[in-house]
Amino acid sequence: MSDQPLSSASPRVGLFVTCLVDLMRPSVGFAAIKLLTAAGCDVSVPDSQTCCGQPAYNSGDNLDAADIAKQVIAAFENFDYVVVPSGSCAGTIKHHYPEILAEDVVWSGRAKALAERTFELTSFLHDIIKFEKFNTEFQRTTTYHDGCSGLREMAIKDQPRNLIGKIPGLELREGEQAETCCGFGGLFCVKYPDISESMVDDKVNDILATQADVLLGGDLGCLMNIAGRLSRRKEDVEVRHVAEVLADMTDGPAIGDPDSGGH
Repeated sequence: MSDQPLSSASPRVGLFVTCLVDLMRPSVGFAAIKLLTAAGCDVSVPDSQTCCGQPAYNSGDNLDAADIAKQVIAAFENFDYVVVPSGSCAGTIKHHYPEILAEDVVWSGRAKALAERTFELTSFLHDIIKFEKFNTEFQRTTTYHDGCSGLREMAIKDQPRNLIGKIPGLELREGEQAETCCGFGGLFCVKYPDISESMVDDKVNDILATQADVLLGGDLGCLMNIAGRLSRRKEDVEVRHVAEVLADMTDGPAIGDPDSGGH
């Protein structure tokens, strides 16, 4: 499917919430719904959705990953688009489902068809639906972290920056290592904690060098990892998913705040 603007008809969008958003930061899901609805989409959140299967796939458990992929495909294949507020989960559906199910004569075509209609949230808003009417202000100095999967698998770089550039009052200060991995990497931080800690320290140092008040990003795993390190180092930088800022949903606790209750 080409990256063409949508027709006047309301597209049916299935929101793939992601595990971390569902369990740790539901406000990101609500922000995504608010943005997509404002953009004229008919948004649904299938009750049957589960994990995208990325942890199983990255662990080499291809059988379980294939079963999870089939469940996700069945839940979402009747929508015009699948939108995901996460570059890593979107990348799994768009790029890895066709690989996982390549030899399955029943599911291979269905995986490819879903992949063609799957987009990360800021990419969908910017590239597909051309939405830029954000009813918000954000009088803060920000910097942006590019998650590895979003940047390298989904080619997401300019889209979130162009969107937040529409918000009055928001100043963006780029870090020299904006594209450098934060050390989370899903299972990587569990298997190699010392290396992961060193990487996130480098990332925190780069963020602090910008003297920004707020860190933004599009992947909750990265943001939680960085927020946790900022908190342990007692650094005063607010961390938020870019959808929360675009949707004017920044009244609640930031990611990693002690009073956030995990949300």
